[in-house]
Amino acid sequence: MIKFLDLKKINESYESDFQEKLKSVLENSWYILGKETETFENAFAEYCNSKYCIGVGNGFDALVLIFKGYIQLGKLQKGDEVIVPANTFVASILAILEAGLIPVLIEPKLETYNINPDLILEKITSKTKAILVVHLYGQLAEMNQIHAIAVQNNLVVIEDAAQAHGAISNQKSAIKNKQSSVAYSFYPGKNLGALGDGGAITTNDPELAKVLFSLRNYGCQKKYHNEFVGVNSRLDELQAAFLNLKLPNLNEDNQKRREVARRYLTEIKNNKIILPFWDFSHNHVFHLFVIRTENRNELQNYLLENGIQTMIHYPIPPHKQKAFLHWNDLFFPITEKIHNEVLSLPMSPALTNDEVSFVVEILNQY
Repeated sequence: MIKFLDLKKINESYESDFQEKLKSVLENSWYILGKETETFENAFAEYCNSKYCIGVGNGFDALVLIFKGYIQLGKLQKGDEVIVPANTFVASILAILEAGLIPVLIEPKLETYNINPDLILEKITSKTKAILVVHLYGQLAEMNQIHAIAVQNNLVVIEDAAQAHGAISNQKSAIKNKQSSVAYSFYPGKNLGALGDGGAITTNDPELAKVLFSLRNYGCQKKYHNEFVGVNSRLDELQAAFLNLKLPNLNEDNQKRREVARRYLTEIKNNKIILPFWDFSHNHVFHLFVIRTENRNELQNYLLENGIQTMIHYPIPPHKQKAFLHWNDLFFPITEKIHNEVLSLPMSPALTNDEVSFVVEILNQY
């Protein structure tokens, strides 16, 4: 069986180092906001070309805290509208709601699955104050155009990069002094995955960073001195230690993912299968390799019968979820088409050439 994602295989090369890190953390007996977390925050900020990195409990909290930080700074206020892609994972939308803001859903482009910048302008109202961009499946959205829209309309830009660790834009931005705050998740299955929950925020905004360092820790910079109404959401010291081991290999792992993707794109030849768009630049890190087909259940069963495990990301669009009954009558044809047709193939840096060849062969025989 070719697993969709073999985490044991991905992590096995680190096992002895993980044991050493565990021993080190136990010997230091400093479990929250210690040297490992500080080391990771500095290293990840440098990796992301950002001035600041704030480690938090998970990717969802990273998004919520960015919104709350902007509210604290007066750049947002509760009840403001936030533009967000309609086909995102539901956590993006839940984070907006958790912060007391109002999500406004926008259709994606069918080719890239990312938000369609051309549709943003028509949804901007006097209440619109932010755009939440989601780099879905590991591919960067069209940030130059989005930043231009944001500058013209005085909007805050937040990026959900939970699936896009290490994605690099191959375009030089024409927008000067552009600033985004970026949320990351280190859920175990991510390109940079911990052995439990974890997340981070990167930003170049010193005022926002100062607020975020406090908000994640009960609103304190100094213990027992609460400046803000904060929360308890801190990157665990042990998870930070594990991430410190894995971060140096992230670029290499992402390149292996691109090599698998390149083979899928050039070798899968079946007119029943629609392959994802990629311009072969470094703007995609292939957290997921997502194809489309009209008879998804049939194809998924066929692959499973032939020893290939797949996943669906995601079967139900947010506006059709029971939790959002007030949206259930909305019609987003592109979003609904995507959610009805997508199927994620095995994708990881641990896939062997023989496994990729087998997946290609079975798909071409379908």
